Amino acid sequence: MSAVKNILKNYSRNIELDEYLSKQLAEAGFGGADIVRSQVGTRINVYVFKPGLVIGRRGTGIRQLTEDLEKKFGLPNPQVSVAEVSVPELNPYIMACRIAQSVGRGTAFRRAASFTLNSIMGAGAMGCEIGIAGKLRSERSHFEKYKGGVVPKSGNTAKAIVREATTDVLMKMGLYGIKVKIAVKDAIPKEFELIEKDGAKPAIEETKDGVDTHNESE
Repeated sequence: MSAVKNILKNYSRNIELDEYLSKQLAEAGFGGADIVRSQVGTRINVYVFKPGLVIGRRGTGIRQLTEDLEKKFGLPNPQVSVAEVSVPELNPYIMACRIAQSVGRGTAFRRAASFTLNSIMGAGAMGCEIGIAGKLRSERSHFEKYKGGVVPKSGNTAKAIVREATTDVLMKMGLYGIKVKIAVKDAIPKEFELIEKDGAKPAIEETKDGVDTHNESE
C-alpha cells in the first residue's frame, strides 16, 4: 500500500471511529477524541461531560468500550482513557449534540439554538455561530444562522481560537444538519510577556511586531 493510500485509510478510520464514539457516548456528553497510534498500540483519549457514565461501575463500561473498539475497528491493543470537560458550554461537540437532542425531543429548533447560544456566551466565549440546515419549515430546504459576539473567519487567530463541530438529527421532515462554531478568547496568544530573571529587573518582551526589548542589565 502506498503512503497516500495509507494516510487516506487512517483518516477514513478516524472519521468512522469519531462517529461511532459520538453515538455511543451521546448520553455522557461526548466532546471529541484524540487518537494516537504507535508501534505498541492505539491510545484513545475521550473527552466527555459525564465520565462516570463511560467508566461504569468498577470499570465495566470502559472495558466493554475497549473490547467493542478492538472488534469493530480492528485496533491493535487499544487503550482508552476518559477525561472530563470542565466547561461544556465552550465545547462545540457537546453543544451541537445538545441541540440535536433537544430538537429530537420536540423542542423548536429556534428555541434550542437561541438557548444554546445564550449559554455559550454566558460561559465567557468571545463569539459563537450556530447553523441549522434542512427541511425546517416546509418541504424545501432552508438554512438559518444564529450569531453572537465575534468569530474570526480567517488568519492565524481563527485557527488558534475557533473550534467547530457538526452533527445531525433525523426528524419526520428529514435530516437536520447542525454546525456550531465557538471562539474561545482565552486561547489568544499574549502580545506582551514579563520575564523575570535572577538578579535583574523584569524585562518586557514585545512579540506583536517581532521586536524584543530587554533591560540594560542584560
